[in-house]
Amino acid sequence: MTAKHIRGIDDLGESGIKEILALSDHFQEVSARRIPKVPALRGKTIAMLFYEDSTRTRLSFETASKRLSADSLNFSISSSSVKKGESLRDTVETISAMGVDAIVVRHGSVGVPWLMPQWTPAAIVNAGDGSHEHPTQALLDCYTIRNHFGDLDGKKISIVGDIKHSRVARSNVKAFLALGASVTLVAPKTLMPADIESWGVGATDEFDSVIEESDVLYMLRMQLERQKDSFVPSLREYSNEYGLTLERSDRIHPNSLIMHPGPINRGIEIDSIVADSDQAIILDQVLTGVASRMAILFLLCGKFIEDNSDNPFFLYLSYNAPHTPLQATTKDLERNKHIDIEKRQTYAAMVSSMDLSLIHI
Repeated sequence: MTAKHIRGIDDLGESGIKEILALSDHFQEVSARRIPKVPALRGKTIAMLFYEDSTRTRLSFETASKRLSADSLNFSISSSSVKKGESLRDTVETISAMGVDAIVVRHGSVGVPWLMPQWTPAAIVNAGDGSHEHPTQALLDCYTIRNHFGDLDGKKISIVGDIKHSRVARSNVKAFLALGASVTLVAPKTLMPADIESWGVGATDEFDSVIEESDVLYMLRMQLERQKDSFVPSLREYSNEYGLTLERSDRIHPNSLIMHPGPINRGIEIDSIVADSDQAIILDQVLTGVASRMAILFLLCGKFIEDNSDNPFFLYLSYNAPHTPLQATTKDLERNKHIDIEKRQTYAAMVSSMDLSLIHI
């Protein structure tokens, strides 16, 4: 991956997205280990600069940093000099002076991640800028869908809710389209962006028209904190027209998926029973989010060869011979399921796993 920053999906393109998804497989396996930790970013420092509240994104990045053995700096607005009037620039330059390698930033103003590189040499990861973009959410969503369907190509994805104020919708549309999915946006006209015709997607204000045909129903939260005006008559009326109720869920295809970026407003955009159903993979999104963000941080900060291009180094790699009790992953076994004899299948899977790890190196 050539991108120095991940501020938006456009920083990656199709090839960058696919590289992150492929590497996420490796870190998903790491996360499943009894001790889910690797020394990949030992000696690196990641700063978490969150000007807005967060649960999933912040904790996911903190977990990803720890599992990669990086040091992390956690910035809290409520106890920082921002309360004393310190500017964004001074805050970034102060954190940068401490020698951080990457800054994960969430800010209420659009465009902040694009301003920051002029104040710091650290890699910038956009964890959400206003209603503009949330690229790491899009990457974990692509990874989650790919894990269930094998591919996004040709899949029909309907994104339902407050499109106008959603940074998730903007990033997800770009990522889904890049991987070959078709996207339909569903919202009342008052919550549809004015420039929707330039997005390259379908759009409708009739939720019931897309339920049966969608492979993925992606429900969005009403962004009440960003709404300065009243965009719907009432939340009850909105829920009646655009909420994924129990009755509507009965019309979803059995193989289709229900997704939500969180936090959920149960009983508004999605019924509580539906949110906890087998077709809802909301907690899967949280799980895969750690692996995806491990891949993101590793690709941005784990550039050993580039960092040491002017210095000679020697790499010695020694593998244990493939044998029990060493075992292959489920995916490696699946790739070799054509081998009838179980012991040979296991051995081939372990060799295959070793080959793939060499490719990653």
